[in-house]
Amino acid sequence: FTEKWALNNHMKLHTGQKPFKCTWPTCHYSFLTASAMKDHFRTHTGEKPFKCDECNFASTTQSHLTRHKRVHTGEKPYRCPWC
Repeated sequence: FTEKWALNNHMKLHTGQKPFKCTWPTCHYSFLTASAMKDHFRTHTGEKPFKCDECNFASTTQSHLTRHKRVHTGEKPYRCPWC
């Protein structure tokens, strides 16, 4: 690991440590990182800050928006190795 924080986060995978707990009432999810907890929390609030600039799609995470944008570009980054 090139950064100490990255090693520390990685080590939590081995210990099962998930220090970031969702504060939504009745939700018992916990997360390895604060950013993962923040992404999850948006599922409770309905906040969708990541907007497509080509249609009205909006998402709770940047990764979901990136995946959606492939609808417009036709990009298919994963290929079957046998076809």
